[in-house]
Parts: sequence; structure tokens; C-alpha cells
Amino acid sequence: MLSASIKPAVTRAINPIAKGALRVGLTPDAVTMTGAVGVITSAIYFYPREQFFVGTLAIVFFSLSDLLDGAMARISKKGASRWGAFLDSTIDRFTDSAILVGLSLALVKNDDPLLAVVLASLVFGSLVSYIRAKAESLGVECSGGIAERTERLILSLTAIGFDGLGIPYALAIGMWIFLALSAVTVVQRILIVKAAL
Repeated sequence: MLSASIKPAVTRAINPIAKGALRVGLTPDAVTMTGAVGVITSAIYFYPREQFFVGTLAIVFFSLSDLLDGAMARISKKGASRWGAFLDSTIDRFTDSAILVGLSLALVKNDDPLLAVVLASLVFGSLVSYIRAKAESLGVECSGGIAERTERLILSLTAIGFDGLGIPYALAIGMWIFLALSAVTVVQRILIVKAAL
């Protein structure tokens, strides 16, 4: 998985920033909330106006908080608290949904048939996260699958950003791949839980 392969390099790059944020008195939860507000506001403001490239740049910038808050929690020696983990996971659902909702608003305005694919992607993307949460409530570790959150986020933002640059079919291709990978991941996670139970 992509997220596992790039994690060491990202950790090395983000740790100095996390240390600086802690020195000035920021907390991981504050960083989480600030990033979430930035992502949601950017998605709901820029995407319905079809400012896809600028909106994607703003979302990528604010999404970096998702890396920063975890690094801050580790460096502060407190680790990830149960509350922090819950808050982070809940915020992720809000931000992921806001991206696809903002895109959907633009597609509705243009009566674009791709809307159905984006809405289905929203449903399957949510199911991927729900299955993991439900599995863990049953004592089953279920973080596998072909496309975890990081992969889906990179895929959707790349497709939307390229569309904003005028690259033909980038959005359609990206969203169809997003839907297909999300559906496969849902099936994979269901099978993981079935085997464990």
C-alpha cells in the first residue's frame, strides 16, 4: 500500500515542523480542528464554483494537518490518546465527505452524468471506514484492502486538480477508478471480518 511505503520519508520531513508547533503551544487537537475547517471550507467554497485546481491546492495544504497532529502526539510523549484517535477518525469522515459533496454540487449545477459515480464513490468510501470501525468494535483488526483512505484521497484530489487544469477525462477516469477501488476494498474488508469471526 502506498501509505505504508511513503510513511518513513513523510515522518522524517514532518517531525521538525511538529516539534516547532509544540514549542509555540499548539496541541494536536487544535491542529486537527484547524485543518478540518480549512479542508471543509475550501471544498465547499471552491468546488461548487468549479475552481477545481485552486480548491485542490487549498485542500492539500490543510490536509497536511492530518500528518502533523499525529507526529505532534508522538513527539509530545503523550502518544495518541483515545479521544485524539476518535476525533481524528471522525474529522477524516467529515473532510473526505466534504470533498465529494463539493464536487457533487458542481456536477449538479452542470447536470453532469458523472454525479452518479461521485455519489456512489461517497457511499463506498464511507463504507470502507464504517467496516473498519465496526470490525474493531468486535475485536477484529481490519485495516487492509487495496485502497485505504490515503490512496483514495490522493486519487480523488489528483483527478479533481487535473480537471481544474483542463486535462480531458481526468475527472471521469479518476472517479471511476475511485469507485472501483472503493468497492473492491469494501469486499476485501468484509471477507477479512468474515474470516476472523
